[in-house]
Amino acid sequence: MSQPASVPFVASLGDAALPASGIAWLDALRREHLAAFAVAGLPDTRMEAWKYTALRALGQRRYANGDAQAATRAIDMAAFALPGVDGPRLVFVNGVFRADLSALDALPAGLTLQPLVQALRQDAEPLRFALSRHEPERGDAFVRLNAALAADGVVLKVAPGAKIAAPVHLVFLGAPADGELAWHLRHVIELGEGAELALVEHHAAAGEQQHLGTLVGDITLRDGAVLRHVLFQQAATGSSLIRHSRLQLGARAQAMLHVLELGGALVRHDLRVELVGDGARLDTRGVFMPHGRQHIDTQLAIRHQGLNTTSDSVWRGVADQRGRGVFRGAILVAPGADGSDASLSNKNLLLSGQAEIDTKPELEIYADEVKAAHGATVGQLDERALFYLRSRGIPLVEARALLTGAFCRAVLDDLPNAALREHLTGLLAVELPA
Repeated sequence: MSQPASVPFVASLGDAALPASGIAWLDALRREHLAAFAVAGLPDTRMEAWKYTALRALGQRRYANGDAQAATRAIDMAAFALPGVDGPRLVFVNGVFRADLSALDALPAGLTLQPLVQALRQDAEPLRFALSRHEPERGDAFVRLNAALAADGVVLKVAPGAKIAAPVHLVFLGAPADGELAWHLRHVIELGEGAELALVEHHAAAGEQQHLGTLVGDITLRDGAVLRHVLFQQAATGSSLIRHSRLQLGARAQAMLHVLELGGALVRHDLRVELVGDGARLDTRGVFMPHGRQHIDTQLAIRHQGLNTTSDSVWRGVADQRGRGVFRGAILVAPGADGSDASLSNKNLLLSGQAEIDTKPELEIYADEVKAAHGATVGQLDERALFYLRSRGIPLVEARALLTGAFCRAVLDDLPNAALREHLTGLLAVELPA
């Protein structure tokens, strides 16, 4: 690999001006991470975690850091409207908070929702641990870059026992600008004991652009908390989106995650889940659909630590044209996590001879009395099912669409929000290859 300083991507962002907070420990942390990023540069495919996602093309691009006009760019709110999602809303355009597009009036009792900048201004010390929390992932170039340059983000807290009825909508919108931009956001989300929240994380586009966005977030569920999280990604077809999320569950906490990865040119999400407390439960459902020359990479790592914890993960991939998908599903049952029940399934369809999906299931068990199962398949549509549909008078193109749609919709069947489920199902049908 070239020296990092000679790589255009590293050179353009390694010398970026740091956001000044006036908080000594935060400014020092940002300087430290930017220096480390400038020295180490981007990972290459010799690193196991990036084996199937080459960053050579990204490394040759130069980005301006931030968008000075983001606060005044004209945005049509139809770009992020979702049926069944009419609760509090926080909107960022090219990484900049937009109060005029957000809905923060009359927040329900027990909910705190604000931009990170505002929370730091009010009282930075409670956020100190969270903003330094990704130290174990310091080797990740994009975590370093985000820690250095993220000037804003989301702070969301639900008080113990509070049950927030309306879904909270977090919107991250990419909008056209002069040149190519990089923007970065940092999130801290916490649900107190016995709290309940429905959260919709929405990545959308207000027009075509080729920006880079990085997002790093921590979600903590205290004992008995319940989170229903929908992550819907439909970024601009030329954009790059790199996310790193850490989810930690306390005793008897429950998290249900539904993921749709549809947009972007280069998309990666590292999702690390720790079932720390006894009886914690995680359910993940996801679908990724790369087409054209899209590259979508999901890295799911689940660690069972408490007694009698449960995880159930069902993921689907569909690749067409020259699209490439990557899925790594790793389950680790740590010593002492007796009684764990873990299952993971990843099934994939290739609809073109040039499409590719690399899937890598992993399972490590270091405890007793454990139930665990994992599996992955990559194949094509069932010819017998196609023949059956065609024998009933259904044209080939429509038969293929019916089978592919049923294959993908399985991940949405248990989404509780009926209006949102119907809308996302319709979008899947639109995105299906013709």
